[in-house]
Amino acid sequence: MDKHTEPTRPADEQQQVTLRSPAELADALPFLMGFHPSDSVVLVALHGDEGRFGGRLRLGIPRSPREWEPVSAQLAACLVEGSERRGSRPDGIVAFLCQDPENGATGRGVRDRLQPLAQFIRTGFGRLDIPVHEVLCISDGRFWSYCCPDTRCCPPEGTVLALPGTSVMAAASAYAGIQVRGSLREMEARLEPWCGSTEMAASQEQALDEAAGALVPLILGGGDRERVGVSTLRTARELIDRLAQTPPAPPRREGGGAVEGDGGTDATDDRLIADHEAAAVIVGLQDREIRDRAARWMEGPDAEPALRLWRALARRCVGSYAEHAVPPLALAGWVAWSRGDEPTARVALGLALRLDPTYTFAQLLHQAFNEGLDPETLRRCMRGEPDAAESAPARPARRATTKRAGKLMKRAVRKATVKKATPRTVPSPGPRPGQTATRGRAAGRSGRRGTKTGK
Repeated sequence: MDKHTEPTRPADEQQQVTLRSPAELADALPFLMGFHPSDSVVLVALHGDEGRFGGRLRLGIPRSPREWEPVSAQLAACLVEGSERRGSRPDGIVAFLCQDPENGATGRGVRDRLQPLAQFIRTGFGRLDIPVHEVLCISDGRFWSYCCPDTRCCPPEGTVLALPGTSVMAAASAYAGIQVRGSLREMEARLEPWCGSTEMAASQEQALDEAAGALVPLILGGGDRERVGVSTLRTARELIDRLAQTPPAPPRREGGGAVEGDGGTDATDDRLIADHEAAAVIVGLQDREIRDRAARWMEGPDAEPALRLWRALARRCVGSYAEHAVPPLALAGWVAWSRGDEPTARVALGLALRLDPTYTFAQLLHQAFNEGLDPETLRRCMRGEPDAAESAPARPARRATTKRAGKLMKRAVRKATVKKATPRTVPSPGPRPGQTATRGRAAGRSGRRGTKTGK
């Protein structure tokens, strides 16, 4: 096994960790991603003679084996293209296939079933003349190598994963302050619609019906659109202040490391928000200009409670209002990225694009994120907007400013993308994770209630 290195501190004080075996690679995966990927293909680019980790790319494992070959080719092309835009073509690849057994299956059975996918990944990069140094299957607390023939280090029955927090990577990550945010399923669950209590979901859906009936005609009418914006942002501001008065639960300790929140904070936030308040903000955020103004709560003391609010609103998009979660999910991704929480941003934007792959706001953020753009560039655009919740005068000027901020944001993303694409003599320090486009829309528009007035 070739050695690979991962910087665990900022560029000006990097500490290199060398990974020398499949076991160390398997243990490092949650720290490379910021969470425990589940039901996922994870690809990591390697650069230089020492195999420095570069761009990362994750996609859910396609359910149909017929999709494995074309998806593998697409993933290879995406990772190589993204790496080249960030500075250099990969010199090698490490891949992980993560899936737990279901319906009485075993981890070894998962390994055998996914073996064709591992081969498609290897041949996909082989066509691009990039070697795949290792492909690991991680399942049921064990790992297997598809590349290592030595049964002394990679036995047929698999190797038990190291206890959490006992590896050199875990120690270095703890020292560097890197936090693992639970599993991918846990992170997605914090953003998905309520499914436990049908009574709560029914009550929220009724409130959404009432809010849509009252607000949609005003938004579409044009003349009252600004009034809806003022009301929506005022309610959102009140909810952010309310959440700020209740601190989130501290990270739980797991295997010597910090793992972000359980359901305690989310349950508390849900209790603090009334159904009619959530419904009014959710419907109002379907308007593009209102959503863009809400994106200003992205830094300082507002950022953390704003992220909790957008999470809570996404969870309340129940029943036929599932696609109404796209704006709060995109806002959650934006605020998380602005706060430096890349794993949460990646998951939130992925869910938004899964619901609506054409949603421009999420597309722009996703593009900027994957291109390695500094969020400060976009924050400067947002700071130029006035707060519609504070005062009512100068409405035409305020609307013009909002539109201009949106254009500036798009321009900043595109300009940064072009700049990133230009050749550089020295690659940018440190890894910039990547991610593929997510799955198509979950359902069609038929039967939807409410409005979508912009992207």
